[in-house]
Amino acid sequence: MDDSLRFIIPSDYLEGRAIQKRILDEVEKHRFGEEALFAIKLALEEGLINAIKHGNKLDKNKKVQVTALVTDEQAEITIEDEGPGFDRSSVPDPTTEENLERLHGRGILLMEAYMHDIEWSRGGRRVRMVRKNDASTAGNRGSAA
Repeated sequence: MDDSLRFIIPSDYLEGRAIQKRILDEVEKHRFGEEALFAIKLALEEGLINAIKHGNKLDKNKKVQVTALVTDEQAEITIEDEGPGFDRSSVPDPTTEENLERLHGRGILLMEAYMHDIEWSRGGRRVRMVRKNDASTAGNRGSAA
């Protein structure tokens, strides 16, 4: 049985917040720790904002598709927009000296820092993010990096 949550919404921030709440409720139900909950909330919010604002350019005729599969072990979230996509390698590193004053690229950096696995596909229109449940994997991990 597939317990995935599936949503298709217009490019609207309020719709994005409603999805975020539903997914985070599921994460809490599976007893993720506070650190993991924070990480998922931040990455999900950034991913939705990027899809709505940068991908679909706030065009409410364009849709954002979101799927989430949350288990006791991990949360896997996929967000896809209908925009032109982007090349991840072309986004400047916001931590370098010449980019410290720039506002772009920080959300992607945060998503990649807080999730355990992140993959960009379909020309940058889709992001798949995975966060393991630290509470359920703490005893199974090697030394922390």
